[in-house]
Amino acid sequence: LQRETKGQFLIDHICNYYSLLEKDYFGIRYVDPEKQRHWLEPNKSIFKQMKSHPPYTMCFRVKFYPHEPLKIKEELTRYLLYLQIKRDIFHGRLLCSFSDAAYLGACIVQAELGDYDPDEHPENYIGDFKIFPKQSQKLEKKIAEMHKNEFRGQSPAVAEFNLLLKAYSLETYGVDPHPCKDSTGMTTFLGFTAAGFVVFQGNKRIHLLKWCDVYKLKFEGKTFYVFGAQKEKKAVLSFHTSTPAACKHLWKCGVENQAFYKYAKSSQIKTMSSSKIFFKGSRFRYSGKVAKEVVEASSKIQREPPEVHRTSITQSRSSPSLNKQLIINMEPLQPLLPSPCEEEEVPLDEG
Repeated sequence: LQRETKGQFLIDHICNYYSLLEKDYFGIRYVDPEKQRHWLEPNKSIFKQMKSHPPYTMCFRVKFYPHEPLKIKEELTRYLLYLQIKRDIFHGRLLCSFSDAAYLGACIVQAELGDYDPDEHPENYIGDFKIFPKQSQKLEKKIAEMHKNEFRGQSPAVAEFNLLLKAYSLETYGVDPHPCKDSTGMTTFLGFTAAGFVVFQGNKRIHLLKWCDVYKLKFEGKTFYVFGAQKEKKAVLSFHTSTPAACKHLWKCGVENQAFYKYAKSSQIKTMSSSKIFFKGSRFRYSGKVAKEVVEASSKIQREPPEVHRTSITQSRSSPSLNKQLIINMEPLQPLLPSPCEEEEVPLDEG
């Protein structure tokens, strides 16, 4: 990388490598020496954004979860979204009922193992694979039952698509949880989805402010503010983060998600400020297409679809720790909250 190379160059380079056209859903994330996560800003120098020394470790992942999976045009895009959701499931981010968990697990097994074969798959074959952070024998038995009886004949692309449709229907679809404390000191998790700003306590959603009802996001030091309207009454929600850097990152994520999902055109997006005082506070602007423009651009894609090169879940069979080690190497994240056990990421319900 040259000193002046901007983030957009690296994003474009990766997308060109994979022949990915529907690239606006994706971004690059990295972790600084203080263990704070950041999204690589496309209009700024990579060198200036990094606080560590090269070689830099970054993760290419879904930044904006498609709010209409049916309108994704290409199988390659669906596959990359499938990989992200599979990872969300593995880290306990996608909360769901027992029956939905079994369905999601069966989708993954069908997509990556194919049809059930008694000669290839012994009685406890599901136990060889780590799909969920907590995987009971009862759940594994149900996954195996569905894989044998309900998914036969589905190609990997069909099974992956079925997983996307199920995941999309869940409350925590697309939630990248930010741990905070509310005004009473209660631990909460904040997130941004296509629907709006969400707040979780444990595994229960306690707030959903639709984007049309959110009119300002602001941060001061460690405190994050959401100004909105609930039942025609103005409301101000405040949350406290662990560090000022975490608060600024939370604010930036909110600004970008609101811009992506709320507006009809990217030309409507304005530069946002964290303070009303001129030359005080942070100024930030989302640069890129909005969701409606991305869907419109997808509908105009006309080309021979690129070949999708899938990785196989069977690689983890001979070495169960290999898959976990690969995940750690891809995105070496530290727990955001104190935890008695080491996790690559903090699950939404704190385990």
